[in-house]
Amino acid sequence: MAGHHPPPAPAPAPPYRLPGPGGAPPQYHYRPPRHPQRRTAGGLVVGLVGVVAALGVLAILGFSVVASLADGAGGQFGRPGARGEAVTRETVTNNKLYGTGALTPVQCRVPQIGPGVASMDRFMNALSSCLDASWSRQFAKAGVPFTPPKRVFWSGPGRSPCGTYPSPGASAFYCPANNTIYVGLRHIVETSGGEPLSHFAVFARVIAHEYGHHVQDSSGILSYGHQEMEQSDITGRNAASRRIELQAQCFAGAFLGAERSTIGMTREQYVAMIVDVQGRGDERQPVDRRDHGSGRNYAGWVVKGFKGQRLSVCNTWTAPASSVN
Repeated sequence: MAGHHPPPAPAPAPPYRLPGPGGAPPQYHYRPPRHPQRRTAGGLVVGLVGVVAALGVLAILGFSVVASLADGAGGQFGRPGARGEAVTRETVTNNKLYGTGALTPVQCRVPQIGPGVASMDRFMNALSSCLDASWSRQFAKAGVPFTPPKRVFWSGPGRSPCGTYPSPGASAFYCPANNTIYVGLRHIVETSGGEPLSHFAVFARVIAHEYGHHVQDSSGILSYGHQEMEQSDITGRNAASRRIELQAQCFAGAFLGAERSTIGMTREQYVAMIVDVQGRGDERQPVDRRDHGSGRNYAGWVVKGFKGQRLSVCNTWTAPASSVN
């Protein structure tokens, strides 16, 4: 069987329209706190690299539309760290959110994306409303109140408590300081390396990923991650950052998998999304900048969430180092 053979080599990194500092692929990073609440910055997308690369990704990661509905393990829940107290490791390893099972489909429907910011704005708002409904239901399963994040979909420069936008190569970020998701209506396309607007799953994954950071923030996971980053050297900081980012990837995959029927997640959409995220891996970056994960893992955790759906599969904090490198 194919699974017993060595996987093919990763596809070459795609070209980038807007490179990051020093010509590196665009990335997003957690930024030092400027206020008592810690914060993180987030996401952009890169281009589709063609049919050959798509087949290679599928050979590595597989394609499945069959999701498991088994419940995961339970654990602790809450939002520790809000008043400055230490956050225990159990917050991330045994979080009660992992035991809430599969995301309940909300029958999400999104409009097609056409040229112009108005169309992208409609798409982002429709998808965000679905994310609000989906994750509100999931937190309700745990008996925990949940407040959806605020949204800022920008078409021009601006400022947030986490810094100004846009920054080089970046199209989206989540700011815990004001619990807000920021996405650039034009920049999400400009940083995609020429991704066709018809490949809506590529753009949907970006929004779902940033929403995943709000889920982490609301469940206490993000507080623990930031605590680890503050108490570690550069190697430890990057390791914690990768576990945060890859978990947000998995949460995004879980949502898109749950809604695949009504949003129109065809095989073409799936392939475009997976090739896109594989091309965003940071394995070619210097060691001190490897804070998001290799292309194989950056795509692999989306697949894990998409296929598994139950949130227990998204526990990056107990995963072996090879799965989060």
